[in-house]
Amino acid sequence: MRTTVRTKQHPHDDAPDTAETFARLARLPDGPERRSLRDELVRLWLPMAERIAVRFRGRGESLEDLYQVAALGLVKAVDHYDPDRGRAFEAYAVPTITGEIKRHFRDHMWTLHVPRRVQDLRNRVRHAAKDLAQTTSGRAPTLAEIAEYAQMTEDEVRTGMEALECFSALSLEAEMPGTDGYALEDALGDPDPGYDTVLDRVAVAPCLRALPERERTILYLRFFGGMTQSSIAEQLGISQMHVSRLLSGCFERLREEIATGTH
Repeated sequence: MRTTVRTKQHPHDDAPDTAETFARLARLPDGPERRSLRDELVRLWLPMAERIAVRFRGRGESLEDLYQVAALGLVKAVDHYDPDRGRAFEAYAVPTITGEIKRHFRDHMWTLHVPRRVQDLRNRVRHAAKDLAQTTSGRAPTLAEIAEYAQMTEDEVRTGMEALECFSALSLEAEMPGTDGYALEDALGDPDPGYDTVLDRVAVAPCLRALPERERTILYLRFFGGMTQSSIAEQLGISQMHVSRLLSGCFERLREEIATGTH
């Protein structure tokens, strides 16, 4: 049975309006109709998954492989999405797909070039430690226990353990444990514009001190007292036009002195 799904305009043409379709999918029992509807949803959202995959190109993995990993993440997102939670599918799918791609890099890509022999030692150590953990009541097995179990020398076990540390590096884009697609880079702050304000004030201070007293008074009343040009003119007994000309002259002089460093 073919399903017609309405779509909305989107700059990437990858955000179809599938809310009603997901609601219907959730009501259907397992069977051909449900699988067909599921496949249709995957097809509709595939452009978005591929766009996410493109962000990770140039990191040692082919774009075709990244497309496949992103598609796998999309399938997982479609299968586990619950429309009753009130969350848009795109908001759920993006971190799910991104997390799948990042796990692929973590599990299949070496950060450092490691000789084949060392990779083999690393795998033997990892499997031995995993097997032994089931018989040691959760206690981490000792180096000697791993060596005996895997029939390796202790030096080989040490080399394999060191290779485990080289398998992946901490990345700013790595998903932080216990979060929903939150990366370390998301916790970094932006440049504080307040620093520029401090620098500007330090730079202009000598120039302000060199101005005549009347000009300094006008600048203070205008920018620290919050007074209008008309109010300043009335307080100083001069015309508003004269205040405007004095302010313009102050600005020009300050700009010139700061630019040339003559202060």
